[in-house]
Amino acid sequence: MDFIFMLTRDDRTVANCLALVDEIQPLGLRHVGFKDVGVPFATLRELHARIKAMGAISYMEVVSTSRGAELRSAKAAAEIGVDCLLGGTHVDAVQAMLAGSAIQYYPFAGFPEGHPTRLRGSPADVARHCRDYLAKACAGVDLLAYRATEANPLDLVRAARAALGEAWLIVAGSVNSAQRVADLAAAGANAFTIGTAVLDESFAPGRLGVAAQLSAAVSACRAASLAHP
Repeated sequence: MDFIFMLTRDDRTVANCLALVDEIQPLGLRHVGFKDVGVPFATLRELHARIKAMGAISYMEVVSTSRGAELRSAKAAAEIGVDCLLGGTHVDAVQAMLAGSAIQYYPFAGFPEGHPTRLRGSPADVARHCRDYLAKACAGVDLLAYRATEANPLDLVRAARAALGEAWLIVAGSVNSAQRVADLAAAGANAFTIGTAVLDESFAPGRLGVAAQLSAAVSACRAASLAHP
């Protein structure tokens, strides 16, 4: 299982994202991302350049709530050249925007709404969306499991895993403890994102600083991966 560090708080890229990415560069993280809102486009472009310079895979997650804003964000992702685009629900239109690029696309399963985003939908809804996205040749799905309002989060993860086969399942949002990381590994997630819990130093209470929090998240990921290879 992979850990994706998001330079975000409350579903927005943080204003000091450039300083943060420079701070974490010595840690050797392999997966780093940001949201499509919170800072200007020029900052996102520079942020992506610094993520790639540190040798990491780059992720941009779409949290815009309207179709027009989502497509503008997809266009921005193509212009920036991120490795992976997460989120969004207008799959056909986004794929058309990404045509000709090497970007891997992971749309939201379920029914995301609001900002910060919550997730409506049942396990059956999530499984149906996963099958639909596979039929459209998406790389996998982005699942806001711990933002669920109508279902048990791990039931959603298990439903997605069963429907996706070998395709990639990324769980994003409110992964705020080592226990949740372990539970996600057991349920079949391939990767998870953490932003706020690291920046607010709540993932590992008592550990001060972003580096210490990231070390705890990496350790939790490694332990969960060993327990559920």
